[in-house]
Amino acid sequence: MDFHTFQLPNGIRVIHRQTTSQVAHCGLIVNAGSRDERDNQQGLAHFIEHCFFKGTERRKTYHILSRLDSVGAEINAYTTKEETWVYASFLDKHLSRAIELIADITFRSTFPLKEIEKEKDVIIDEINSYLDAPGEMIFDDFEELLFKGHPIGRNILGTEDSVRSLSREDIFEMIDRRYRSDQIVFSSVGPSSPKRIKAMCEKHFASWGDLITQEPRQPFSGYQAREEEVQKETFQMHYILGNEGYHAGHKNKTTLVLLNNLLGGPAMNSRLNLQVREKHGIAYNIESSYSPYSDTGIVQIYLGTDERLFAKAERLVRNELKKLREKALGTTQLHMAKQQLIGQIALAQESGVGTMIALGKSFLMYDRVDSLQEVYRSIEEISAEQLLEVANEIFDEKKLTRLLYKPSRS
Repeated sequence: MDFHTFQLPNGIRVIHRQTTSQVAHCGLIVNAGSRDERDNQQGLAHFIEHCFFKGTERRKTYHILSRLDSVGAEINAYTTKEETWVYASFLDKHLSRAIELIADITFRSTFPLKEIEKEKDVIIDEINSYLDAPGEMIFDDFEELLFKGHPIGRNILGTEDSVRSLSREDIFEMIDRRYRSDQIVFSSVGPSSPKRIKAMCEKHFASWGDLITQEPRQPFSGYQAREEEVQKETFQMHYILGNEGYHAGHKNKTTLVLLNNLLGGPAMNSRLNLQVREKHGIAYNIESSYSPYSDTGIVQIYLGTDERLFAKAERLVRNELKKLREKALGTTQLHMAKQQLIGQIALAQESGVGTMIALGKSFLMYDRVDSLQEVYRSIEEISAEQLLEVANEIFDEKKLTRLLYKPSRS
């Protein structure tokens, strides 16, 4: 993967991958997410992202939404526990239009009071919609259980009460505290030359911000395994089993990525899918995932199934974990697992948006991006003994946290 990087005088970093497609993608990633909110600001990072589209010094909402939509392009944004993205996809001839709009809403939003109050109702409706989906809600409840008492465990959306209490002053306080120029990366994928990208970024981004570094985050520590069963108005049992995972810079991160992919990744031949769904026909939805954060991570297995089948499903899941802890992969199994992950990574490169996001996140977090050859090499170097060691650490029965949603009629 070839890419070009440079830094503006104000500290904003830029990374660009030149492609042959006429469709381009670009966006700003800011090192600010829900874990960076004050205790009385739950939901604020996500709220700010919504309010970016509500008015700037030169545009009202209609003009913001129409600026790219009118040429068939798209602009969007999202918030995670640790980052906020504002990004666009468009025909490359509209690059200047896209970059100018992203800069305008990110750095020149005025957050009109009337629009702020209206947007609160939109987000509360989003919260209520999410509360109607137990298969989604359980993931946030599990993180809150896993990271109990720490800001990283809080729901990104916030609660109805916390959203209602947010103020315009809260918005400016968090932006001033977290939107520091040395913690912002502009990521781009498209056919434009690096020279053109640099000129556009200097024009629209260089005059903003300063080099004052953000305050450090409160690190997570003191993980304890917990179990919780909750009655819900649902037809199925919803279940998550998991543990704290490695942080993004951990030496064993790639090994855990491979282990998770083997266990319950997206492929239909994952161990959990073959054993629980295909062989026994128990669960329609079963998967595992691993999400690394800057100082911690989360590994989790999810399944939804009928109440009468749940006990068997849980036994099957725990049995697969036991196999990973007790039996090393043979040479052929290990080779196949590696080739599967390498193939998935290669296919993901076909997504322009996915590549843009991956480049931006890596450059923000590590100030570098590994080449595909380096990524493949790190996968190929993993041994069966390393997988066994990680499986015993991460899937130790004594370290697993368990959350179960039970139908309230039972």
